[in-house]
Amino acid sequence: MSLTNQEITELMEQAAADAILISLEEFDINLDKSVDSVALIDDILSGFVDRYADQALEDQALFTLCNVYGAYVGEVFRQVMGGDWEFRQENDQEIVMVVFQDKSFAFTGICYERLAIDNTLSVHKYLLQAIKNCQS
Repeated sequence: MSLTNQEITELMEQAAADAILISLEEFDINLDKSVDSVALIDDILSGFVDRYADQALEDQALFTLCNVYGAYVGEVFRQVMGGDWEFRQENDQEIVMVVFQDKSFAFTGICYERLAIDNTLSVHKYLLQAIKNCQS
């Protein structure tokens, strides 16, 4: 699969909008595109696991959650710092990242790690560190 930067940007912007809608409908949580609102993503991801334990970690559901919430976090980063969405093929994997100057951030990847590998990881802390890394 090959996507242009414009196509991937449009997809991720729509996915971020989906995250806002899903969060409101499923958890009555309002995501306002602020850096502080990303702290709620940690709770939302845990909430999906608690509420939909049987389905939340199935491949398709996991992929969807990671992309939707990773897109939201990426859009918050882009709003604060700038950067562009980029689609990459690495080691037979398709990866979507935000690229800013000489740095790249896998916001969908940190959501995956939080959901599937280590629920003590913080998506919010990852975002704060990404912003800090770009300001120095």
